[in-house]
Amino acid sequence: MPYATAPLVDDDVEHVHWLTGDRFWFIDHDARGDHYRIMDAVTGKVAPAFNRIKLAAALGNALGKPVDPTQLGITAIKILHGRLHVTRSGKRFVCDLSGAGRCKAAVAGAREPGILSPNGKYLAFIRNWNLWVRNVRTGKERQLTFDGVRNFGYATDNAGWLRSKRPVLNWSPDSRQIATYQQDQRKVGDMYLVSAAIGHPQLQKWKYPLPGDKHVFMIDPVIIDVASGHVIRLQMPPEQRLSSLCDDISCQNNGHWDDVEWAPNGKSLALVSTSRDREHEWFRVANARTGAVRTVFEYSTTKYYQSGIGAVDWRYLPASGQVLWYSSSTGWGNLDLYSLKNGHFERPVTTGHGDVTQVLHVNRRTGTVWFRAVGRIAGINPYYEQFWKVNLAGGAPKLLTPRDCDNLISMSPDGKYFVDSCSTPQHAPVTTLRSAATGRVIATVARARLKRLRAIGWQAPQQIVVTARDGHTKLYGLLFKPTNFDPHKKYPIIDYVYPGPQIGSVFTFRFEPSDYDNQALAELGFIVIAVDGMGTPYRSRHFQRYWYGDMGDNTLPDQIAAIRQLAQRDPWIDLNRVGIWGHSGGGNATADAMFRYPNFFKVGWAESGNQDNRDYENDWGELYEGLLKRNPNGTTNYDNQANELLAGHLRGHLMLTYGTLDDNVPPENTQIVVEALIKANRPFDMIAIPNVRHGYGYATPYITVRRWDYFVRHLAGNTPPKHFALKPWPWR
Repeated sequence: MPYATAPLVDDDVEHVHWLTGDRFWFIDHDARGDHYRIMDAVTGKVAPAFNRIKLAAALGNALGKPVDPTQLGITAIKILHGRLHVTRSGKRFVCDLSGAGRCKAAVAGAREPGILSPNGKYLAFIRNWNLWVRNVRTGKERQLTFDGVRNFGYATDNAGWLRSKRPVLNWSPDSRQIATYQQDQRKVGDMYLVSAAIGHPQLQKWKYPLPGDKHVFMIDPVIIDVASGHVIRLQMPPEQRLSSLCDDISCQNNGHWDDVEWAPNGKSLALVSTSRDREHEWFRVANARTGAVRTVFEYSTTKYYQSGIGAVDWRYLPASGQVLWYSSSTGWGNLDLYSLKNGHFERPVTTGHGDVTQVLHVNRRTGTVWFRAVGRIAGINPYYEQFWKVNLAGGAPKLLTPRDCDNLISMSPDGKYFVDSCSTPQHAPVTTLRSAATGRVIATVARARLKRLRAIGWQAPQQIVVTARDGHTKLYGLLFKPTNFDPHKKYPIIDYVYPGPQIGSVFTFRFEPSDYDNQALAELGFIVIAVDGMGTPYRSRHFQRYWYGDMGDNTLPDQIAAIRQLAQRDPWIDLNRVGIWGHSGGGNATADAMFRYPNFFKVGWAESGNQDNRDYENDWGELYEGLLKRNPNGTTNYDNQANELLAGHLRGHLMLTYGTLDDNVPPENTQIVVEALIKANRPFDMIAIPNVRHGYGYATPYITVRRWDYFVRHLAGNTPPKHFALKPWPWR
């Protein structure tokens, strides 16, 4: 399991955190615990970030309880005015480690989560539907807006399926202005949940639009001058709260409004608006002083537009009078240039096969763009991300990471350096500091060691390549065998599925000591696979949109084709004992598989599935299924994905699970299938987990073991042990 394997990997430094343009900190773990280090990018030298024993003692005094110096759990570090600012368990501390060492909690009164200004002086937050700022040093608060009311508030982070108390906004580079919106959800339909407890239950109610709803979230973009509190409404009609990339306007869930970008001088900002059917985009520029808005150009496509894969990839370049725009009009995700003056297309920046996945940095002075991309080098796994640079003026892109591996990149804020963690599912990460100009290795940050991990019998998963349903497209995945594998035995096979379209079944093609619990499940006597079928990203436009408008497809024909090919290739796979499981979209696909292909899939475990997207958030269904259309005979274009309409076909063993407080995929998504199964007189199993949301929280270890038991009993035909328990762990 992840909690057992991850601590046994030494010197696995995948992630680094830049302090300035030429220094970054990272955690280096070994048998002696976690070591916090700082590397100087100019010299390549490494030093301890602090005395961890002294810091642990100081934090312990501040918390009133001991802190283990080998497991400090620090997630953020800043060094300001000679003092160490650290974040631990969501709480910030300011520490002076001179002398005996002393830490104190950051300024009190910060009960609302907020977004820190670029200069670090102010925190913007929501209170009573209005936007406020707090001086971080003094704690003094000031209200910026005054007309926010219930369900018509400023910067509110409610996408229906996802909500928080944190604001969504973008500070200007000089920390003087805030770009945000006033969100109108007054007429949007309500969603309800009821807790389970002794006494009267607590009702939870919030706004949650569904496909086809007349009233959905609308926003009025505004710019707020922080010093005066003056609110400037942009001179444009209210628009839908939509993203050009995902089903939330803050795709990384960090409070940043992804489709808004300030000019470096703060005098203007660009924003992209999206139509409800996702087939039309408007690129606009707003004057930050007057609120005047100009539509620079419009962009249309079919079967939805997306502005990137890993992140929104358009860029506002006012100094050169250009827009860097992401487009898959050629069949692959590439970058183009448009004129800010007249909105005309100027030229392509990248061309050819393979998708640009994320623009990481643009040097506006030299016109250089650094980006991650997949599939641009023939002969390697098309899911391995590599790092490139290209000049806006023209010329071929330069590959900066030529090794045959997946590259996880962290770039310095000034664009001079990047840290590359190169790994594959079979090869542990090698992390290097490199020059962003040439890709030259400046220093090795860490080289992961697997000696302690291998000592417990760990083995890497096997990469597999099969052919899709169309007979020629290659599909890629991972296969997990028991460590006591016997090629002379027959093994049942379990398909872990997530159908997309925004992600696939394979969590990553980087190194992972445990990929969810796939290897743990294999240890119980199964072959476990995860295959990214057609309809998932990181491939061509045709590949990802293969079953647009027919979400009942769920990649299942590809999953079946993959399993049949593997069984033909490997005689130790028992094609008569096929299981499938997944969570959320994977729970949808699992139930669909059991209903649509009852003679192939014998056992299914479906967790928290959006079983009919008419009962799920409108952003999702309308993005991948299209706008809801009702026919005169009562049918709709969404019927092809409604699992309750197929429930009567069930023949095998099916378990349905869900959280009773799931505010992402509400419980009725499972309950409508339960009702259909009862009406069809089909036996099934169900666990309704009290008081958990979309992730199962306290119940995760229990549900994991019950899932193992279910497959051992019904697919392997064995008897699972009684009273076996897993300990709690930080679940992904």
